[in-house]
Amino acid sequence: MKKYLFRISLISSMVISYIIATILLVMYQLAESLRPYGYGLGRISLPEFTLTSIVWSFFVSLIFVYPIVLMGYHIVLLYLEANKKLLKPFIRFDQVAIWYGLILEFLYLTEGKYVTGADWSVQLKNLEIHTPIFSEAAPTIIFIFVIGIAGYLYLRVRPLKKIPPLMAIISMSAMYLWVIEVLVFTVQVFKGDLSGDNLLDVYLLVYPVCIICIVARTVISKVHEWQEYEMERTKIQSNPLLNFADKILSNSKLWPIYAIVFMFPLLGIIIGILLLFGQAPDSVIKAWTETADWTFSLKEAPQNIEYDEHYLCTVAAGGHKKIVKPVRKGIRHGHEVIVNRQLCIANAFEQILEEKTPRFHKLVRGVYDRYGFPVARLIKSKWIADIIYILMKPLEWIFLMVIYMSDVHPENRIATQYMGKNDLY
Repeated sequence: MKKYLFRISLISSMVISYIIATILLVMYQLAESLRPYGYGLGRISLPEFTLTSIVWSFFVSLIFVYPIVLMGYHIVLLYLEANKKLLKPFIRFDQVAIWYGLILEFLYLTEGKYVTGADWSVQLKNLEIHTPIFSEAAPTIIFIFVIGIAGYLYLRVRPLKKIPPLMAIISMSAMYLWVIEVLVFTVQVFKGDLSGDNLLDVYLLVYPVCIICIVARTVISKVHEWQEYEMERTKIQSNPLLNFADKILSNSKLWPIYAIVFMFPLLGIIIGILLLFGQAPDSVIKAWTETADWTFSLKEAPQNIEYDEHYLCTVAAGGHKKIVKPVRKGIRHGHEVIVNRQLCIANAFEQILEEKTPRFHKLVRGVYDRYGFPVARLIKSKWIADIIYILMKPLEWIFLMVIYMSDVHPENRIATQYMGKNDLY
């Protein structure tokens, strides 16, 4: 078992991650059990404690521990390759790091940091942040990423005896551009502030470390492999010009340096190709500078609109204007909210319930607080807000009918909602 765990394989990395996560969870729960009002082994049964540890260990391992373990494995693989002790290319390890790491980084930025796909000129709400990559220049960034992956796969999958030296250098140049892009993106989103809720930002450094290790290991392996491979060059040596070029390109120790030189003309070729598809020549720069809220940003974004994440408040502010029909800004709990007629009618109806039937109002309010907040968090697009607005129309008409049956001046009550007082919804 010990020998199996310390073998370099995907299974062993996953098992080690799960073991580490389980130990951390058990230690946390034992610490919680010592607190006066904590949640731990002393306050739950052993079967429940075991089940909780198993489930949460899997989650913690998958999201938090495995990226760190994977990064450690890649550092070890690079060390072994540099010392010519690596017998296999470990392509699966690379693929997991490239794609799983990319997914985790995307989820962390979008779900944890509230990063949207909106450009700097769009007015956002609450804690939302503008995109770190200018949308009009995003095809350039994507293309460079794809070229880098293609260069990596070409060197890893194709046998060395079928790879011309110049193609090997061009592939390395493509991978260098890929690494530079990953590093620039990391600098763009990682601001270095690890205080408070930003502590998890340190995970943004895991992905670039893995990519650097993958690229460095690939380059070193090909250099080692070429040195051991003897080629027949009788025809080449008979031509003085080809012989001179062959002597330069056949020195595999200099391939990484040649790749740096070829990187710039390759970037020029990429930009030239993208020009044919409408990308600006300086899109590589604009991708990072035509943004707001980030390290390289040069734009000043409009201030975010704050509104409560209540069910109807979210609909009023989050839908398309032609459908939800916002009429003005209002005040709720001391800050501005977007108000439409449906929201005002619902709030006026609740006022009447509170005045006429306080007990029933308390019940209704409890149900709304219980289900309104979770539903509001699911409204993440304008179309969902539009659909909910339409579905709420029958209730809006019922609310309006009750208001007109109960109030002498119903429209005055509706019009005065969210003026800073009695704002229930």
